[in-house]
Amino acid sequence: MSQALTDRFSVVVVGGEIAGFTRAASGHCYFNLKDADGQAASLRCAMFRRAAALLDFAPGEGVLVELRGRVAVYEPRGELQFVVEAMRRAGAGTLYEQFLKLRARLAAEGLFDPDVKRALPPHPQRIGVITSSAGAALHDVLTALARRAPQVQVIVYSSPVQGVEAPPALVRALQVANDRAEVDVLLLVRGGGSLEDLWAFNDERVVRAVAASALPVVCGVGHETDVTLCDMAADLRAPTPTAAAELAAPSRESLLSQLASLERALTLRLDHRLQSLAQRLDRLALRLSRPSDVLARQRRLLELLAQRAAAAPRRRVELQAQRLNHLAQRHERARRDGLARQHTRLDALQARLQALDPHHVLARGYAWLDDGQGGAITTVQALQPGREVRTVLADGSAEMQVLRVRPLPQG
Repeated sequence: MSQALTDRFSVVVVGGEIAGFTRAASGHCYFNLKDADGQAASLRCAMFRRAAALLDFAPGEGVLVELRGRVAVYEPRGELQFVVEAMRRAGAGTLYEQFLKLRARLAAEGLFDPDVKRALPPHPQRIGVITSSAGAALHDVLTALARRAPQVQVIVYSSPVQGVEAPPALVRALQVANDRAEVDVLLLVRGGGSLEDLWAFNDERVVRAVAASALPVVCGVGHETDVTLCDMAADLRAPTPTAAAELAAPSRESLLSQLASLERALTLRLDHRLQSLAQRLDRLALRLSRPSDVLARQRRLLELLAQRAAAAPRRRVELQAQRLNHLAQRHERARRDGLARQHTRLDALQARLQALDPHHVLARGYAWLDDGQGGAITTVQALQPGREVRTVLADGSAEMQVLRVRPLPQG
């Protein structure tokens, strides 16, 4: 059959809108090509790594493209598929254009502003889940919470997540959860799908309800590559429903580990505090003796003070007596020294006086002449021949007459 198709349609060019685009780890790309006019027709496509490496743009959801390739049959499942050999952009699909326009308008209103995002409660007790009760997303969330945080209670607000009835139902579920206010955080989740499957989460009514929610909202819609407007309006975006559960509830094991760490730190602090208080108590106990010991110490102190008080006057008298004796000795030494100095001075003066006594000079053979009236004659100019003078000698005086005067030669 594959060979027959190849022979009938050698090279084919088709156009349409990309849906469900994925790129495998091998580099091969797989997607569906939908009718660009919104019809239900679609064609499974595969683009192998060598052809994908030649692309000059990044294919994505809702992109309108023209493909050149060949029609083939995927034999393991017997499905018709289109093997793409070349791809070029032809424009954006209708739904994707609506998505971009609505995103721009809501962003301009500030619904996606990071400043209005709220932090999630660190330790929620109840978590609300808005999703289909029959979908796999609810099972993934419950499984993740049971494994990660079994202590958290889960309340499900069931709602369709696909189709025309989904947007108003999701808005009602959000309103009910906010009115009841019985949970700490809301998870808005569903599994993956095409852009049409996830379109309820791009509905303006749902996006505005998410942004207006008084409860923090975590949105986990589709797979990691799927991005909806509810993701942008929510307080936190999760790549999958399981990731939304993990982001909303901290791991019980990590909380127990933190509690154990806090317990160890508290125990160490408490032990250290008790040891410090015990050491202080021991020091105080050493200082606090028995009352009899305190009295004995006080008695010994009083006896010592009494002895010192009794000995103080006698000691003071002794000190004063020693001081007076010392002063008396100093006075006596000063008196003796003063008298000795006076005697020495008198002896010196007496010796000087005796040395100046005229009688000592006359005793050495000198004579003293005066005019008879006590006036001393000291020069020959006062003598004249025939004048009478008195001569004083060492043992008396004599009256004498000048016979001749001979002055000493000049020169």
